[in-house]
Amino acid sequence: MSVQLASAALVGMCLASMPAFAQVPAEVEACRLSGLAALKERSPSIEHLTFDIQSLAISKADTRVEDTPIRMVVMGDAYLQRENSDKPNRFVCLVSDKGKVVLTFFTKQ
Repeated sequence: MSVQLASAALVGMCLASMPAFAQVPAEVEACRLSGLAALKERSPSIEHLTFDIQSLAISKADTRVEDTPIRMVVMGDAYLQRENSDKPNRFVCLVSDKGKVVLTFFTKQ
């Protein structure tokens, strides 16, 4: 019995020490892909767009932009990897009620 108790305590300590990884909504990936496509149109040298998951603010919303319902706002840091540079940028992404990206906006910090 004490071996089982010790084993359970060890497993509990291991699980408690593991980092917690929050599940990122699919809309975040939609924001990233939409943003990358838009950026590549203006700057074909951009090869990658990475969101800093720890900086993300993902907020449910119940608002509209004219006639378009907005159900999620995603904000955070993004890294645009070009051929020779990788600079942090802030971004805002608006997602409609159907999961479609309505707007992705990037700005340098």
